Amino acid sequence: MAALSVQPLKRKRNENADKIETPSTEEQEAGVSTGNSAAARLPFSGFRVQKVLKESARDKILFLHGKVNEAPGEMNGEDAVVILEKTPFQVEQMAQLLSGSPELQLQFSNDIYSTYHLFPPRQLSDVKTTVVYPATEKHLQKYLRQELQLFRETEEDYRTITLPYLQCQSLSIQWVYNILEKKSEADRIIFENPDPSHGFILIPDLKWNQQQLDDLYLIAICHRRDVRSLRDLTSEHLPLLRNILLEGQEAILQRYQLKGSCLRVYLHYLPSYFHLHVHFTALGFEAPGSAVERAHLLADVIENLECDSKYYQHRSLPIALRTDDPLFQLFQGGKKG
Repeated sequence: MAALSVQPLKRKRNENADKIETPSTEEQEAGVSTGNSAAARLPFSGFRVQKVLKESARDKILFLHGKVNEAPGEMNGEDAVVILEKTPFQVEQMAQLLSGSPELQLQFSNDIYSTYHLFPPRQLSDVKTTVVYPATEKHLQKYLRQELQLFRETEEDYRTITLPYLQCQSLSIQWVYNILEKKSEADRIIFENPDPSHGFILIPDLKWNQQQLDDLYLIAICHRRDVRSLRDLTSEHLPLLRNILLEGQEAILQRYQLKGSCLRVYLHYLPSYFHLHVHFTALGFEAPGSAVERAHLLADVIENLECDSKYYQHRSLPIALRTDDPLFQLFQGGKKG
């Protein structure tokens, strides 16, 4: 029986069609877990599967939509999304397991090759379990696998299509303010520069279990609240961006002994939530959202702004949109021909 590591939803990530992405430092609601490992219970009773929203055998992850809190004999429950993900292997634990007497079932044997089912003890078989409850229709659509299409967003497109669309959306980023105000996850903060204009908080992304460096993943969230995305950046923000790059790399070096040359430091565009944040991942880790159509290296962003203060106001930027996204419909209508 797998041990459930219950983590209420705190993160939000869009994904490309080839890479399934788990929630991370992006869609956190008020009052969520502060990151401790105490025993917990699911925030609902029962779970009747409605639909498999998405799955990946390669990434060992499953997204389920279910009905919960149903009265006996009735089918009137609330919606919830549960995301089940096999946690990464830890070499030391696996070596200890194999050197003992593991429970095995032989599946195949031929000459020097053999395949088994290995049943690890409870402490080595946990499944990271992320809960979205109560889930809205937006959440259900968000996690449903959909086709992606690529557009080039011009300066005019941003002003007349993207920005008006974003301004009418109601998705809360209160969870971001909870972190910045230390109302939530204060014990998970790796580093903070408290300056209100040029400072930020560095915190592990929930994709990373902090047990190995191969998939290191941290997020830098800036303190100032008037910068939504790459499109808002000008040369005015260079001190902030340089602080995030240099102080973030130094904090990771001090904490994890991983040099800046071993890190990928980048911003997403479009981001999944509109409060400026920067991703720090291990260079060898193929992190969701690190593809060229979405990731912009922070060092390049800094250099571009040094050359042209309004570089990101004027240039066209690629955006990958899901076909069920209302923004896709707006771009498809505006980009015909």
